[in-house]
Amino acid sequence: METLFGDQLEQADSSSGSFADIILPVPIPKMFTYKIPKHMLEEIGIGFRVIVQFGRKKILTGIVGKVHQKPPAAYEAKPILDLLDNHATVNPIQIRFWAWMADYYCCHIGEVMNAALPSGLKLSSESKIQLNPTYDLDTSPYPLDDREALLLKALENKEEMSYEDCEVVLGIKSIHGIIKSLVIKEAILVFEQVKEKYSPKVESRIRLKTELLSDKPALEALFNAISAKPKQEEILLKYLQEVPVYRQPELNQKGLEKKVITDAGMSASSLKTLVKNGVLEEFKLIVSRFEEEEGSDKPILLSKEQEIAQTKIKDSFEEKHTVLLHGITGSGKTELYITLIQEALAGGSQVLLLLPEIALTTHMVGRLRQVFGSSMGVYHSKYSDNERVEVWNGILSGKLSFVVGVRSSIFLPFDSIGLVIVDEEHEPSYKQYDPAPRFHARDAAIMLAWLHQAKTLLGSATPSFESFYNARTHKYGYASMEKRYGEAQLPEYQLADMLVDKKKNLLKLDFTRLMREKIQEALDRQEQVLIFQNRRGYAPYISCEDCGWIPECEHCDVSLTYHQFGEEMRCHYCGFKEKVPHVCPACGSSKLGAVGLGTERIEESLSLLFPEARIARMDLDTTRSKYGYQRLLEEFGSGNVDILVGTQMITKGLDFDRVTVVGVMDADRILYFPDFRAGERAFQQITQVAGRAGRRDKKGQVVIQTRRPEQAIFQQIISGDYRNFYLQEMGDRQRFFYPPFVKLLKVTTRHKDYKTAERAARHLHNLMSAIQVKKILLGPEKGLIGKIKNQFIFESVVKLDRSSNAQAHFKQELQQQLEALQSDKDFRSVRFIVDVDPY
Repeated sequence: METLFGDQLEQADSSSGSFADIILPVPIPKMFTYKIPKHMLEEIGIGFRVIVQFGRKKILTGIVGKVHQKPPAAYEAKPILDLLDNHATVNPIQIRFWAWMADYYCCHIGEVMNAALPSGLKLSSESKIQLNPTYDLDTSPYPLDDREALLLKALENKEEMSYEDCEVVLGIKSIHGIIKSLVIKEAILVFEQVKEKYSPKVESRIRLKTELLSDKPALEALFNAISAKPKQEEILLKYLQEVPVYRQPELNQKGLEKKVITDAGMSASSLKTLVKNGVLEEFKLIVSRFEEEEGSDKPILLSKEQEIAQTKIKDSFEEKHTVLLHGITGSGKTELYITLIQEALAGGSQVLLLLPEIALTTHMVGRLRQVFGSSMGVYHSKYSDNERVEVWNGILSGKLSFVVGVRSSIFLPFDSIGLVIVDEEHEPSYKQYDPAPRFHARDAAIMLAWLHQAKTLLGSATPSFESFYNARTHKYGYASMEKRYGEAQLPEYQLADMLVDKKKNLLKLDFTRLMREKIQEALDRQEQVLIFQNRRGYAPYISCEDCGWIPECEHCDVSLTYHQFGEEMRCHYCGFKEKVPHVCPACGSSKLGAVGLGTERIEESLSLLFPEARIARMDLDTTRSKYGYQRLLEEFGSGNVDILVGTQMITKGLDFDRVTVVGVMDADRILYFPDFRAGERAFQQITQVAGRAGRRDKKGQVVIQTRRPEQAIFQQIISGDYRNFYLQEMGDRQRFFYPPFVKLLKVTTRHKDYKTAERAARHLHNLMSAIQVKKILLGPEKGLIGKIKNQFIFESVVKLDRSSNAQAHFKQELQQQLEALQSDKDFRSVRFIVDVDPY
């Protein structure tokens, strides 16, 4: 749908008494009220997309949130410019969900809408030009140069031209200067043409003329007629071979994709002749971007322990909305998910399965496709805008009732969810940090299910302490699986002391002797190895051995990470990069060395230690493309890779038969991190990556490299003693007021000037101190990274009483204070960010 806006605003009916509150994709506190033109009254409704003018120049896609008869008191309502849909794109439950999210996570509903709608459902505007009807070349005081004259001559034959059209006419790449000059000379007008971004996939197809289909003698006569024209005969035979129209006449309706003929090297001109002579007909067909696949009716056979867990889950659902499934790695949670999904779908409900990572999505989708076929949708950020819109529309139309996706899939237009499953619910990847809304997908999914009166199943081998606390206090139901599926055994752990090996000169390229031996043994048995290091890049930083100089980002308070590929140093916060210097800029020394250990450096070290091994790396740098994850996992799964090095992407959900050895390169890096969750994260990550080993009949080996093997947490990981570890950590959290005993909020202040940022942070801190609720207020302190993208950062942390009244009151007061601060001229340019449940 395309719409031109000229004097449409003035022509709109201003006498209508109906109004609509529109949700706009901008950070404003409330919905804006617009007038509904009379011709739209019968068609418009809640959840419809509309085009409206916002401010003097902006044209935006909005969603109708409410229809009523009350005009706004503070401003005159502008008319809605156009209606984009003949049915609602968003349903009322979604709008309630958006409103809850905006309220709970201290942001605006427009920001939630912006995150929720795929880009393909929003509008883009394209600048176009047309001749100014009042322009007269003979009377104009402004002379034209040759290019300007050529452009005006082209416009005489066209009503409008895009900037791209202008570039083609003039044969140059940038025409903005010429456009600007012609506007000043009042020769042209520039306007915006607004259009939808989404476009369906259209195929050119051919089919046999219907008359020939019903008249076999006529077809035989046709073959006799074209027998002397072998190219045409070849095309017709190819069509009948691909589309058996006489055995299945209905197949002729869809015909054959045209490129099947042309890709086979057959003559395009002969095909054209067959169409011209009425033998074949050419037509366009809108098709899905996703391949059609058949699912399997083969029942899932559960073990006795899986059946017990399934019964426990169902019994718990009778009393609780949410159940925690605590199943060790390899216990068969996926098979249990499949049976519960099948039952929910059979009952006519929709199902959402949330996964924390795209890598895990790729691996899990293959397993689920075998069962559910193309009736299952997949939704994540690596999909194109058009593909995401097709999934959205598939749910609206009822074609898709089951979706697997990452955190953004909670925004899809479900209208009758019966079951939400959050796999690996402990994963920090479920938390959205930037931009707003800064939500946690697990918590939001529980709320989404509650709005639908549905059930939520949280699954993990190492549950988050919050979820386990809720299960122990009977807020959630609880089911467990403590044995691996089939004959698989839990892996055997071994600690490798890096300091002892270093003293004995046994540490080679950061690998202990034990780690090297276990890797070599696996390679000798033609088995596979996973190596985990939670840091990408070649090494954390470059340093001068003589003066200690370390390169830092120009825009952030961090050192640059060295990436050997490309011989460059990059900032992982703002993207700044520069080439590695040949000599130290500070002292001129040529003794520059890499310090620390990243996945890229580990990959290089392994290739030196095991030159015969086939090695691959899985991190953000190697999986940026759409199918990067899939290609790597397929290579590893087919046995074409012996050793896979990776970051946290490899710690969960992956299930490969031949992995028998897992190595954790530097456990201390995970454990000694300035975060109250460091111990919890270390337990989870090491247990999860260890769980990739020995998932079939061969027992796995796990080697953990550390400088402090006497640490109690390692013995708890080795024995799988989650409960005692949980009780020990929870004692500390209760003593020092950390979740789940309090609710955390982090308020960040950012500004390009250090003093302004500090002053704003202190002023806001004083205002928060005055809010009358039970709380502990820490800060403001300079951020752990004090500057990012040239913005200085200060942070305050609020520990709130867990009662819902205290939380609601504090958030409401805080929002009012922030609005007041943003209207203060001293702090107008300061950015305030509220993050609920920040860690």
